[in-house]
Amino acid sequence: MRELLRRREFSLLILILLLMLAVSLRAPNFPQPANLYDIADDTAILIMVAIGQMMVIITGGIDLSVASGIALTGMSVGMLNQYFPGIPLFVIILISLAIGFVLGSFNGILVSIAGIPPIITTLGTMSIYRGFVFVLSKGEWVSAHEMTETFRELPRGSMFGVTNLLLAALLVVLISAIFLRLSRTGREIYGVGGNKIAAQYVGISLKKINYLAFTLSGVIVGLSGLFWVSRYASAQNETAFGFELQTIAACVIGGVSIMGGTGTVLGVVLGAMFLGIVNNALTVINLSPFYQMAIQGFVILVAIVANTLVDRRNQLAMLRKREL
Repeated sequence: MRELLRRREFSLLILILLLMLAVSLRAPNFPQPANLYDIADDTAILIMVAIGQMMVIITGGIDLSVASGIALTGMSVGMLNQYFPGIPLFVIILISLAIGFVLGSFNGILVSIAGIPPIITTLGTMSIYRGFVFVLSKGEWVSAHEMTETFRELPRGSMFGVTNLLLAALLVVLISAIFLRLSRTGREIYGVGGNKIAAQYVGISLKKINYLAFTLSGVIVGLSGLFWVSRYASAQNETAFGFELQTIAACVIGGVSIMGGTGTVLGVVLGAMFLGIVNNALTVINLSPFYQMAIQGFVILVAIVANTLVDRRNQLAMLRKREL
């Protein structure tokens, strides 16, 4: 029980339950299963992209280009559906994954081969990808009536009573958890973030791991871009603007160390759900949008401070063990 109480995931789950209890005092219908299901469905894209972001952060990097990648992929497949409505949906899915792969690989090559720091690389590609959105669309939008019904219904379709969007998020969560926890490469990702010098001594290729982390993040971004545009039935130049900050916040709140080396898929899922519940709760209690932005920022700041304090405490505990 003591070990369980020390885990960030457990404390975050308790915090979520307390938050839901507090909101339910103002809005009794808030904790109803139907509303919680809607929150999970609304948060599905954030969960997916945050997991990709987590893989990059664990290696000691960061990906600021995820939002621009969502916009570029979404605009590309939206226009493809607009001008070539006869293309099967599964082909569009494969194309979105391929676009994400290319975008993520480009980031990975710049970081692993060219040796450019991740924050500088993705700060540049963030602007490049967003610029390509404007170039591709020439400033125009793809609206709902220009998309096929099959395309628009992709995230809303259901299987076993669960929407395709939520099923996709669950699939990403499951595969990522198995990959990071049980595969050798997944453990190497943690090893690189924990201690790069030690990782090199045991034969782990830093270039390979950095490239892989960004590429996996890109693939998830590609899939998320397709779901984003089809869900909101609109491909805009400003799609997902600022969304990269939410993915980072979900990771930090979920216990992923900005310094790299630590973090779990479960923690990121809970971090994303925490943000989703906060956003939904602020709307339910009819709080002004201006206050909503301030409160969201305050929550993120508190989470970052808490994460820093926990990391510092863990480092001190490790030093004491070594001294003993």
